[in-house]
Amino acid sequence: MIQREELEKLYCTTNTSIYETRFKNLIRNFKKTFKNDMEIKLFSAPGRTELGGNHTDHQHGCVLAASINLDVIAAAAVNNTNEIRVQSEGYPLDIINLAELQPDKKEYNQAKALIRGITAKFRELGCEVKGFDCYTTSNVLKGSGLSSSAAFEILIGNVINGLFFENKIGAVDIAKIGQFAENVYFGKPCGLMDQMASSVGGVVSIDFKDTENPVIKKIDFDFQKAGYGLCIIDSGADHADLTDEYAAIPYEMTQVAKHFGKEYLRDVKKEDFINNISILRKSAGDRAVLRALHFFNENQRAQNEAKALENGDFNKFLKLVKDSGFSSYMYLQNVCVCGSAKEQAVAVILALCDEILHDKGAYRVHGGGFAGTIQAFVPLNILDEFKEKIEKIAGKGNCHILSIRSQGGIEVKYDL
Repeated sequence: MIQREELEKLYCTTNTSIYETRFKNLIRNFKKTFKNDMEIKLFSAPGRTELGGNHTDHQHGCVLAASINLDVIAAAAVNNTNEIRVQSEGYPLDIINLAELQPDKKEYNQAKALIRGITAKFRELGCEVKGFDCYTTSNVLKGSGLSSSAAFEILIGNVINGLFFENKIGAVDIAKIGQFAENVYFGKPCGLMDQMASSVGGVVSIDFKDTENPVIKKIDFDFQKAGYGLCIIDSGADHADLTDEYAAIPYEMTQVAKHFGKEYLRDVKKEDFINNISILRKSAGDRAVLRALHFFNENQRAQNEAKALENGDFNKFLKLVKDSGFSSYMYLQNVCVCGSAKEQAVAVILALCDEILHDKGAYRVHGGGFAGTIQAFVPLNILDEFKEKIEKIAGKGNCHILSIRSQGGIEVKYDL
């Protein structure tokens, strides 16, 4: 089976028995589902947490992110047909005909769109993708801001890379393939941060100024040694029907950039933006102006957060995290859906974090916003108390204590 040392790296624990059982069940379910006797390969792709750079990636900005010890895993094998068959545990079987790899708007927001798009891009890159069977299971919390969809994209990319391309495609390019599938086939105008963090692994600082050649730097930092736990709190709010809210953020930022003849805000000077605010308020609207201001400050803040971790200055990092949260709330405005008076779950949990932590630790909206999750850095000596108090409001099991995983998307080696 899988070596214990490898499981310890993947899941940041010495207690690996639960994960050994998880992979055994994965293989058993694969065989039960597909009756496939070909050689099985195993794969893993982690969820991610955004540490800094809230909504900066789609404007070619800078981010700080990390892979976590929750993942999507797969057992896969060729099936000698012209079909890809993916059974994600708890969902209907997805079947992709390899003769039909064009985008289909009827598949928007469906997993099969991602599979089709990733396959099409690998074919375009010269990979002779053939039929295969794949069984997946995930413990990445869906709708949690931990990017379960990006993890799935990176997983499928690694499956195809491992089965048919001798792992020729590197982590950065697999991330780009995932973004392509999400943008073109899935119908979501996402940036590249989620896929990159899942694919590369560890704590990474990423500069997307040149999206074809992003500058990626791994940062070696241990939050537990600094005396803090990383918590992701599920607010309980529903992500359904929020695509337009998410899409409005890059759209409005782009409208500001177009005023200066640019496609992205990264190519606009902050000084020029400030000098043109009175004009921009009329042409793009006040919210667009505030969101653009968030970008300029947050882009620099993400770089400063990376430097703080590199220098071991965790107190500075925590201050920057809180500043990021305030900016997302006031300027980016992705904590509450505009006009919603009764449904403000993210705001309520943020308020509760403030009441519990005061000047200890830090907290902020996590990921896309509007619904979903809050991120908190909590001193270890009050971690249990924090979790208990938060879950009285958010619900039992909705405060998740996570670890940073050092590995991104990989093929998991094992002995039969």
